[in-house]
Amino acid sequence: MSPEAVLFDFSGTLCRIEPAVRWLRAVLDAAGVAADDAECARHAAALERAGALPGGGFPEHVPEFLQEAWRTRDRSAELHRAAYTGLARLVPLPWPDGLYDALYERHMTPAAWQPYPDALDVLRGLRARDVRVGVVSNIGWDLRPVFRAHGLDAYVDAYTLSYEHGVQKPDARLFRAACEALGRAPQDVLMVGDDRRADGGAAALGCGYFPVEHLPAGERPDGLRPVLGLVG
Repeated sequence: MSPEAVLFDFSGTLCRIEPAVRWLRAVLDAAGVAADDAECARHAAALERAGALPGGGFPEHVPEFLQEAWRTRDRSAELHRAAYTGLARLVPLPWPDGLYDALYERHMTPAAWQPYPDALDVLRGLRARDVRVGVVSNIGWDLRPVFRAHGLDAYVDAYTLSYEHGVQKPDARLFRAACEALGRAPQDVLMVGDDRRADGGAAALGCGYFPVEHLPAGERPDGLRPVLGLVG
């Protein structure tokens, strides 16, 4: 039987965070801080290695004093901010102290995110088939403005965000809440996501699972499109 509802992960699935160098440049420009391209690229690479960009790569190393915040970062807004600003502060930056907080604030803006090229078409296609759509995300902030700004919100029936529930994927409680928000039993729901451990955890509840690759948006133009074929 075809799924009656589809759950999507957010980061790396429907949308992708901007490259680290653009992230840093946007913050520097907003603060009126001058830095040449080489300097910006060097510090952006260091921040990326530290894992300071939410939605980017994982940190190469998490110091002991940040390990608990990192492990539980998506359970609350406070933990999320503490984890990522803590990782950013591991990188000495030759600019104003407030820059670390500004970097964190930047990643929550719609301008910092780009939908994958096929995201809108796939969401529209599911709506045309009367398939209910939910977003279930490990996150520490409200992503709804990102969806509204990029024209995706009209095709999403429910959002289930980890920080609003105090649990994070792959905890079955978050997937159960997401299924309930759509009014569908887990066996009638397909989960789509780029993290086989976190998103694939939906299978333990009885959901189907369709993996996509965590790639830059321009390198994955049609990764979501096969979902339309799975719902008939």
